[in-house]
Amino acid sequence: MTKAKRTESMIESETSAPQEPVAESAPIIGAAIPKEPVVIGSVTLTPEIFLQAVEHAPVAISITDLKANILYANRAFSAVTGYGCDEVIGKNESILSNRTTPRLVYQALWSRLQQKKPWSGVLVNRRKDNSLYLAELTVAPVLSEAGETLYYLGMHRDSSDLHELEQRVNNQKQMIEAVVNSAPVAMVLLDQEDRIALVNPSFRALATELAPGRPMDEAVVTLREALGEPFIALCDKGTKISSHEISFDMGGYSQRWYACHGISILLEDERAGNFFSQPEARYLLLSINDITELRQRQQDSQLNALKALMAEEELLEGMRETFNGAIHRLQGPVNLIGAALKMLQRRLGEQAKNDPVLLAMQEAQKAGLEALDSLTASIPVVPEEAKLPVNMNQLIREVISLSIDKLLAQGIVVEWKPAMHLPWVMGRESRLRSVLKQLVDNAIEAMSARNISQRDLLISTSVEKNVVRIEISDLGPGIPAALTYKVFEPFFSTKPPHKGCRGMGLPMVQEIVAEHAGTVYIDTQYRNGCRMIVELPFSSAT
Repeated sequence: MTKAKRTESMIESETSAPQEPVAESAPIIGAAIPKEPVVIGSVTLTPEIFLQAVEHAPVAISITDLKANILYANRAFSAVTGYGCDEVIGKNESILSNRTTPRLVYQALWSRLQQKKPWSGVLVNRRKDNSLYLAELTVAPVLSEAGETLYYLGMHRDSSDLHELEQRVNNQKQMIEAVVNSAPVAMVLLDQEDRIALVNPSFRALATELAPGRPMDEAVVTLREALGEPFIALCDKGTKISSHEISFDMGGYSQRWYACHGISILLEDERAGNFFSQPEARYLLLSINDITELRQRQQDSQLNALKALMAEEELLEGMRETFNGAIHRLQGPVNLIGAALKMLQRRLGEQAKNDPVLLAMQEAQKAGLEALDSLTASIPVVPEEAKLPVNMNQLIREVISLSIDKLLAQGIVVEWKPAMHLPWVMGRESRLRSVLKQLVDNAIEAMSARNISQRDLLISTSVEKNVVRIEISDLGPGIPAALTYKVFEPFFSTKPPHKGCRGMGLPMVQEIVAEHAGTVYIDTQYRNGCRMIVELPFSSAT
């Protein structure tokens, strides 16, 4: 057998592994085991001590000649391989080889030994009972004082359990990553400073929608603001967030709803210096599930019911306006009769008791007052509605949907610019919806004139200081500056009488807005038509 073949046979069979890294420039053992006592400082070590140290070492140790024939094996070698010392002495290391290790591994091993340097690696070995195990191995030349290779020293340990554990952890990691990355639910892991530690592709897509063209950290800030108190409780107390719904307006007719979940995770420190103390760090895992499709289906059903409700409310409001108009018109003649009666009574004096004209006028006054009382009693009563948190963006979207037929019929293009996250307004939802519907209807009527070619309706919402600001702008003829306050008076209208307008729309708007401690006015600086501005205080709880 050639020298190369002998060495390859030895390499293929060697099964030892290092316990500590070995410097490449220094051999593991510089000479054979001493025959005479060795003095190190004040301590004298005999050859027996060296022998017992190797014999009882917890790592499998073998010494071979240059042909890889085993000259010595310690007890740990027998425990790992299953071979007794008497069974391997004189045998080649190849008895441990499973012959499945790639040739390149042996070539690397041989190259290192030729350079008189140690080699470390992993081989697949076979025990005496034919069971396989992974050998974490270090092979090093034993050199003489002259630097010549005398023996080969092999040290190895069974790393099968460690390999299986590492492989299992890696497999689980890959499976978890595959599940997380393919999940449609957006997930983000935040550290103690609210910095992003881990995200999945779904969250990246969500961040692009919430903060287009900006860092993902800004999307986290947006989410934190939308979650409000639940997020603060999660950070401070570890209180779990469960199915907390938030919504964002993305512009146009697009609104997104999300169900958010959040848990606190305590992780132990990984640094070696904290091995015994193990301080814990709190991480936050947020998962955001897009429930837009479900909410849109629910809204479609609600919108159909809302159309019927709005039609009924408009009918009742029309009746109220009709009765109020009749009362207003009847009140004038009744007041005139009353004034004439007082004048006639003063003029006639004592003769007033029997004056037929005076008696007729008294009967007319009485009939007029009874008619007024009857009309007042006949006005439909508006049911009292409780004040609840109201999303003004949502109300505007509903009004646009309710008015879609009118908008299409008049060729009006709506540009809807909502604030992405709008605070709640404490108010009566149906009353506020009526305000928006009236303003949108006014804008549609203003742009219905035949000589208006460009028909754009711009609706926007924003937060200004401590109010929600709603702007509704049209390209109609506008309202003269002299009438910007008068249009809010009852029974006044800039429209021709034959249009059937009762002049109660804007007064009703002003009344409802005032009920909510807000203001409504016309922007006198707007020159391209008419811009109505509604400002409503929002709830500090949001």
